[in-house]
Amino acid sequence: QVQLVESGGGLVQPGGSLRLSCLASGRVFSINTMGWYRQAPGKERELVATITDTGNINYADSVKGRFTISRDGAKNTVYLQMSSLKPEDTAVYYCNARRVILKVTDYWGKGTLVTVSS
Repeated sequence: QVQLVESGGGLVQPGGSLRLSCLASGRVFSINTMGWYRQAPGKERELVATITDTGNINYADSVKGRFTISRDGAKNTVYLQMSSLKPEDTAVYYCNARRVILKVTDYWGKGTLVTVSS
């Protein structure tokens, strides 16, 4: 099992910045990909950014150039640096860890709320 705990959410004004952190514990050696997803009120959960254990990174088009995902293997932590935030970035942000061994297993954190408002 893998446990994920997010932190860093909060209220920020449009144009501002926030950094989210996700600490992984448990069987972290088996994780292939970590990432961030978000779910806005009334909408489905969507991918924000992912990073593999080999450093390959993928971003949603809506956040390219504004968000940066990074991973600290020594600390078992993945970060999401968010800049130039917009009201439409308001959502609950969830950390995800994916293990691919014969089958795909996803682990999720409980989420952290990001509110972009003046």
